[in-house]
Amino acid sequence: RVIGAKRFGADEVIHADRAVDIKADRVIICTGAYKAVAQAFKCIDKKGIILLFAIPDRDIAIPIPDFWRNEITVTSSYGAAPADLEEALELITAKLVNVKDMITHKLPLEKIQEGFKIVVEAKESLKVVLEPN
Repeated sequence: RVIGAKRFGADEVIHADRAVDIKADRVIICTGAYKAVAQAFKCIDKKGIILLFAIPDRDIAIPIPDFWRNEITVTSSYGAAPADLEEALELITAKLVNVKDMITHKLPLEKIQEGFKIVVEAKESLKVVLEPN
């Protein structure tokens, strides 16, 4: 979500449907939207890095001449190492990261299917939390 990303510390946020004329050192894709991947290759500067934190549900097209000529790195992140998790917990405990406001939906455990539907649709959700009784 564009608004959520800016609110939680992103330097720049670009909606995948908009034309852009900026170049970035790093592009982090936090959505499974195919358009976002295509947009990333338009925004990345020479020797830049594109990080796929989320992936589309189909194969991505890499513009090979630009990829090669501009020495672009494409990488992914699926999980976190124990040290990364420890650091994240320290930041949250010290209240240096506002995770509370990232929760857009709270549902009782009985509504787990609804929770999955909200996440899959990816419209107005950022984080969906299921609360046990």
